[in-house]
Amino acid sequence: MIILDFVAAVGRAVIGLCRGAGALALFGLEGLSHLFRPPFYWRLFGRALVEIGYFSLPVVALTAVFTGMVLALQSYTGFARFSAQGAVANLVVLSVTRELGPVLAGLMVAGRVGAAMAAELGTMRVTDQIDALSTLSTNPMKYLVAPRLLAGAIALPLLVLVADVLGVMGGFIVSTLKLGFNVDSYVVNTINFVQMDDVVSGLVKAGMFGFLISLMGCYQGYNSKGGAQGVGSATTLAVVSASILILAFDYVLTEMFFAR
Repeated sequence: MIILDFVAAVGRAVIGLCRGAGALALFGLEGLSHLFRPPFYWRLFGRALVEIGYFSLPVVALTAVFTGMVLALQSYTGFARFSAQGAVANLVVLSVTRELGPVLAGLMVAGRVGAAMAAELGTMRVTDQIDALSTLSTNPMKYLVAPRLLAGAIALPLLVLVADVLGVMGGFIVSTLKLGFNVDSYVVNTINFVQMDDVVSGLVKAGMFGFLISLMGCYQGYNSKGGAQGVGSATTLAVVSASILILAFDYVLTEMFFAR
């Protein structure tokens, strides 16, 4: 009986996971479909773009600068054991543009924007404002979800561009002021080593991460229930699920771009 109960519990968990994944996929496809069908609410798109991009800039910038600085220090300590200190510039620019820039920016934005989206839409759901939109002949998916999905997919690559520059600059500051690197040689090594594929791969990842953050924030908020407690649970689920999806899709996209 214990074995059967265990198998039944595992089966229920798997079925629940598949049901949730299917509902999320249908929700995302419906939101995307409204991007190609008029009308499109440009004012709401602009507000979401500012909210996701501009207001997230300080936390993303600080994260990128300190990440580049710590990366330079740690890589110098490791490379010094093999007399390969000259590779610090190469490691910093490669790590920031390929991985750390998009991933850390995505996680920071997920914590700030994903929670805000889930809380806003969740509050609208439990106070019947979403139902009121339908009563007024306004499609809630078109009005609330589609502009946020597009804004997330556009805003995060712009943030990652800034994060790449600031992350490399952070490594440059530590390497030249603290570790004694020559300014000219460090800049030349950085420029010669970085390739367009590295930057483009990071921006593609950022676009996917931005879409996932908006999707999870909207999905959890849109389907929340149970009053204030339900809104709190939806907010937590939005951040956690978006963070997990960012890390999972980071591996998938890295495998697609750089597997040989």
